[in-house]
Amino acid sequence: MAPSDPRVEGANGEIQAGRYYGRGIPYLPIEGHPGKLIAIEGTDGVGRTTQIQLLREWLEVRGYGVAETGWTRSPLMQPTIELAKSSNTLNKLTFVLLYATDFADRLEKEIIPALKAGFVVLSDRYIFSALARAGVRGIDRPWLRSLYGFAIAPHLVFYLKIDVETLIGRVLEARGMDFWESGMDLKTGDDIYDSFRTYQNKLLREYTSMADEFHFRNLDARRSVEHIQEELRRQVALFLEPAEKPAEAALAR
Repeated sequence: MAPSDPRVEGANGEIQAGRYYGRGIPYLPIEGHPGKLIAIEGTDGVGRTTQIQLLREWLEVRGYGVAETGWTRSPLMQPTIELAKSSNTLNKLTFVLLYATDFADRLEKEIIPALKAGFVVLSDRYIFSALARAGVRGIDRPWLRSLYGFAIAPHLVFYLKIDVETLIGRVLEARGMDFWESGMDLKTGDDIYDSFRTYQNKLLREYTSMADEFHFRNLDARRSVEHIQEELRRQVALFLEPAEKPAEAALAR
């Protein structure tokens, strides 16, 4: 059942970073945890994983303990999701609930323990990917926000922003288009190329609609890997070490 006021009951950008969006997990209090949660968002093909790997190496050299998590990496749910997707018959509600279960398992087993231990947690996509994908598929948005009320508001969310034409070129060059990333389950047409363009346009609009509310820090994903990483390091350094002078932060790169 959808909450009467999703801004109170579910995920919304007014919640303080490091706190549950909603009621949370009752047996896992998170107040006072010293760790920081940093998410890198964006659709497939924008280079999230590469940026997280580079950022992790840089943080570890600087002396931070770093934990990494990502989309469908739950040992409990990953095999189930891969099996369900392989048949190309997964309905939209099951799609949403499987991904929510994957996130819940990682939150309990990986993210919260790492935050409690004082780690910097780097998340390769977060609940915003789930909200965007389910929104495109017509799932009720207040219900979605209520569903993800158990999530923790990240301290930083970086969004790798890209246009569809650039994205198409990258995906074709890298690995080609697959069924789910092309939105073929939405049955907008039989041509996977056209479906990909239509689906990704809708997906990017969903991200844009969340950007202000959830305080995304937009980065131009069309830039070089090095340029994006430099900007990530600059902003992360200023967040983690606010007393450090900008010039010193630049030299630390």
